Order: sequence, then C-alpha cells, then structure tokens
Amino acid sequence: MAVFTELSDEDRQTIAAAYGFTSLLSVIGIADGDSETTYLFRTREGEFIVTLFENGAQPIDLERAFETMEALHRHGVPCPIPLRTVDGHATSLAAGRLVATVSFVPGASPTFAGPAKCISLGRVTAQIHSILERGAKCASTALPIGTVHGALVQENVFFLGENVSGVINFRLRHEDALVSELADVLVGWAGETNGNLNKERACALLQGYQEVRCLTDKERQALPGFIMASTSKRFASRKERAYLPEIAVSAYRSVTSDILA
Repeated sequence: MAVFTELSDEDRQTIAAAYGFTSLLSVIGIADGDSETTYLFRTREGEFIVTLFENGAQPIDLERAFETMEALHRHGVPCPIPLRTVDGHATSLAAGRLVATVSFVPGASPTFAGPAKCISLGRVTAQIHSILERGAKCASTALPIGTVHGALVQENVFFLGENVSGVINFRLRHEDALVSELADVLVGWAGETNGNLNKERACALLQGYQEVRCLTDKERQALPGFIMASTSKRFASRKERAYLPEIAVSAYRSVTSDILA
C-alpha cells in the first residue's frame, strides 16, 4: 500500500475541519501513485479521496486542476467533484503536506478495453476536448488546440460495465493540439505489441470521439504523424526499442491503410 504519511488523529480532525466534515466514519489508506499518499475518508457528508502530496505539488497547479474539473463536471463529464475548503481554497495543509480532496468516483480501471469501452472512452475524450478547446484565434489551417488531460491511461480512467464512470488525475493538464492527445489515447488503448493499432478498438475509439467532436480535415491529415510520434514514445524505453523505426512506421501505416482509409 503506497502510504508514505501516516495520519494521526489530530491530522484527521484537521482535514475534517478544513472541509467542514461533521463526522468521520472511517479513514482508509489506499494504494495509489509513487509520490502521493491517498486516503478514503468516509464521512457523514459522503465519501472523499484525500491526497497528501509528498513532493512537487504547488497550490497554483492544483487550483488549475480544480478549475478544469469544475468546468468539466458542470458539463456532465464523469470526473471527481473537487472539494474546496470552507475558505474556498483548492488545498489545505495537514501532517506537513499539501492536501487536496475530491469526491469518490465508482468503478475500476480495466486491464483490457474492448470496442464497447473504447466507444465510451472516445466520447469522453471528445467531451473533454470540446469543453476545453480554445476559441479559434488563429488561422483556420492550424490544428485546434486546448487544454488536454495529459494522461488518459488505464489507471486514470474508471469504468462501470462498458461505460466510463470517472476520469481522475488532472495534474498533468496542459495546452496542446487536441489531436496529439487523441493519438496518445489510440496508441495507449488500441496499440498492439508490434506497433500496429488494433483496427476494431481504434475504429471504436474514433467512432465514439466523432459522435461528440468531428475531426477537422487538418487533424485527420495530421493524425498518422502523431500516432507515429506517440508510438515512438511508448516503445522508447522498452526492450523492443532496437526495432523502434520499424514499429513506428508500422503504426503509421496501420492508421493510413486501415483506420482512416
């Protein structure tokens, strides 16, 4: 269990007071990342995920992540509801650590996502992009940009049945070309060990995505190149990296010949 900071009774009450919890029913340490301590607080007001950041987190970063989640939640995206302190802040302090708290979201991260899950993930990815896309301030020939999640990998996406029930961990949110993140999602969820994209899963992802947000012509033209780049990142640290040029080219061709044909 990745718990680096044990909470004393005083720490627990400090957190409860910061967020206006009237009664703590239980506090459970849960496994999470390698640089954070995460607890499930069961309270009279509901269940909440309380994260203590061991290093690297800054209040301004978490404020921006909260603002992103608040905007997405208002528009129906399944993500945790950020819980602000009674003073309206995104963070508090306890046990000498920066603390952030969000609502508990149900579901589990999949080890494998079939076409039905991929359709749902595609829709949610497009929802995020549509809501956070920047207004068209540049030439129409440019790729659309906006705020992207930054890490739509399996451990950050929960499912109930075939539907996405929650997207978590918005700390890596940043500005980027939207098609860049779409490529990362396609490679991460539909990529095979030889670099090719699984046609059924990739087409399902794109189908779900375009049910919500249609790709522009420029994005469709650029997608194979971004797929090649994302595949290169994925395999760069693996034992197959000696074959990286062939794998990247194979990924490119699988998009142009099968997925976008």
